Amino acid sequence: MNKRLLVITVTVAVATLFITAGIHAGTKVQDMIKMENPAYKTRTYKTVTFSHKKHVEEYKASCGECHHDENNKPLDLKEGDDVKGCIECHKKAGYITGKEAKGLTKEQKREYHANAMHDNCKVCHKSFNKKKGLKSKDEGAAPSTCKQCHGGKIAGK
Repeated sequence: MNKRLLVITVTVAVATLFITAGIHAGTKVQDMIKMENPAYKTRTYKTVTFSHKKHVEEYKASCGECHHDENNKPLDLKEGDDVKGCIECHKKAGYITGKEAKGLTKEQKREYHANAMHDNCKVCHKSFNKKKGLKSKDEGAAPSTCKQCHGGKIAGK
C-alpha cells in the first residue's frame, strides 16, 4: 500500500510541475516586443521594438497605462494574466489621417490599429517630456516623432 501511495504522489508531483511550467511559459511577458502584426503587409516605416521591461522597471508605468478595457478604463493586470493583442480590439489595419479621417470621431479613428497605438504612445511620451522639462530631441527624452520610434522609413518607400 505504501508503494502505491508513493507512485500516486510522484505522479501528481510530476504532473503539477508540467502544468505549472506550461502555464508560466505561455504567459511570461517578453522583455522586448517587436510591434508587428501580419495585418501590415505593406508599411512605410520600420517596425518599432518596444521595451516592456524598461517601461515597467525604469519608467514605473503601470499595466493600465497601455492595457485597457472596451470603455478605455485601465486594466489591473499582473504578470501571467492573459492579455489581448491591441489588434484584437483595434481591428482595422493601418493609419487613417487627412481626408480619409475627416469627420470621424476619436473613437472611430482608434478603430484603426496604428491610430490607437500612436495615440497611446505619443500622449504618454509627450506627457513624460513635459513633466521632465525636455524637448523630443533632448537626451533622456521619450521619442515622439516617426523617425525616433521607428528608426526611419523602409528603404525604397
